[in-house]
Amino acid sequence: MRVRFLVLFAALLLAACAKDDNDAATATADRKGATHTVTLRVQVPASLEEAVYVTGNIGALGPWNPAGALLDGTGSMRSGTLEIAHGHAFEFKFTLGSWEREAVDEHGIVLPNQILPVDRDVVVDVVLKGFKQGAAAYMADVPGSGVLGTLVYWPDTRSEFLEHPRHISIWLPPGYAENRERRYRVVYMSDGQNLFDPRIANTGVDWGVDESMMRVAEAGKVDPAIVVAAWSSPARGLEYSPWHDAPKYARFLIEELMPRVNAEYRTLTGPKNTFHMGSSMGGLLSFYLVMHHADAFGACGCVSTHFPLSEAVVAEHFRDARTAAVPDATPYVLRDIEAGMQAPSAARFWFDYGTLALDAEYAPTHARVREWLLAQGKREGQDFVVRSYPGASHNEAAWRARLDDPLGFLLRPAQPASP
Repeated sequence: MRVRFLVLFAALLLAACAKDDNDAATATADRKGATHTVTLRVQVPASLEEAVYVTGNIGALGPWNPAGALLDGTGSMRSGTLEIAHGHAFEFKFTLGSWEREAVDEHGIVLPNQILPVDRDVVVDVVLKGFKQGAAAYMADVPGSGVLGTLVYWPDTRSEFLEHPRHISIWLPPGYAENRERRYRVVYMSDGQNLFDPRIANTGVDWGVDESMMRVAEAGKVDPAIVVAAWSSPARGLEYSPWHDAPKYARFLIEELMPRVNAEYRTLTGPKNTFHMGSSMGGLLSFYLVMHHADAFGACGCVSTHFPLSEAVVAEHFRDARTAAVPDATPYVLRDIEAGMQAPSAARFWFDYGTLALDAEYAPTHARVREWLLAQGKREGQDFVVRSYPGASHNEAAWRARLDDPLGFLLRPAQPASP
């Protein structure tokens, strides 16, 4: 069977050729453990000289390493072959080796994930019209982002504790420059490239942090805060994992980034005024920072928190991680709870998840975390929230749609304990 994907600007058309005589028998056979060959044939602009890569949601591609697999060929035709497990819904995209150079439509907007249910050997034909400019071009054109307030970039920020340099986005609320006596709380965030500018965001949809912040402020719920957002690096998975390099990332934030922010901007300091928010693996990072550095971060916004992470998941998906010969499939967080993990007394926690895509796996671990928080004496609705969003998926559009809720929770004054 031949499946052709045709990406013409923003449109993705899927057409299937006729089945051969053996399809019915193949479809009913036991395919457990079977793999299929997916051949990608990619047409790119004839003038493109750079190497083209495919990335996606399988271990061989990172997953989602922007330089997951190099396509063969030069000029306008590139190709590659992957072996993918039977029944897997293969999601994939194309880049020039980084998320800053992702394939886009004619309007410069990042194309959505292409999704291919894999149940037989297939050939995929793709036509790409262009790729994002480098991030520097967009960072130099802040007005083109449409952002509310003021957006400042610290490009290529280096750390003594982390291998890769990264850009930093700093958002200042409207009125910051005019009111020179006013000080602001600070929300630190991960995956900063996805928060303010759809031209830069990985999926072509940004979180709209600036818009959400002003909505909750204008509704009288909170005072607006400064947002400091470190972009992700090629080592994102390990850097954000509490059971791997999150301790190093915490040192980068607390010892390097936070002092610079406090020196250059009018911030309110201390854990009552400092928070962290992230999604997926970034949600785990936020959880870690509050659990282990409650003297710096008073509350966390953990969005689509990837609590199912385990040794087995790491062994399958994290290329550079060391794991046991027979990795444990028990989620790390459940192991920590069983080992007697204690929540800081003043810490507040926001957890949420959807019910579609990767989020469909999150309910059981979030339920167990909720039980643990209650056992710790935390008050639901005051000290913590665990909320499900039916119909929400695992992407920036879903997080944008509900961002007002965690922002409102983080920035409201903590409620006093009952006498």
